[in-house]
Amino acid sequence: MGKLTVRALRAVLLVVFTGTVCVQALMVWASATDPEDGSLPLTPLRVLTILGMVSAQVALICVWRLVAMVRRGTVFSHAAFRYVDGVIGAIVAAALVWFAVTALNAPGQREDPGVTVIMAGVGVAILGVALIVLVLRMLLAQAVARDVEAARLRAELDEVI
Repeated sequence: MGKLTVRALRAVLLVVFTGTVCVQALMVWASATDPEDGSLPLTPLRVLTILGMVSAQVALICVWRLVAMVRRGTVFSHAAFRYVDGVIGAIVAAALVWFAVTALNAPGQREDPGVTVIMAGVGVAILGVALIVLVLRMLLAQAVARDVEAARLRAELDEVI
């Protein structure tokens, strides 16, 4: 991964992380100052928004750490699994938060249940992203196993020579 790519990715991660922190701060402030006067229960939606942002932040931090490992050339190691598992967990948590938002929104959609079905479909799509990352984790596991095997074979070859 080139230096420009790493810098660009880190800039994007930093902007998104800062944005999520700002949204969380605004949601806490709004929950503390705004009275409940809408048809939707705003406080649960605000809490779910904060939780969704936390899951995004966990994923961002894990990706940041993985990028650092790529730059050092240590991504094909067992230490990378912790961060990939963190990304998978954050995506699953985001899907669960989305399903909670869908359930909270469903009573207001009695006349048009298609919205609830679409929202549930988005939740399933989010879970699909977690499955894609799980497949990538399996590919990483194969690469790490091959790297370990190659190191063992090199050591054996060095002994022979």
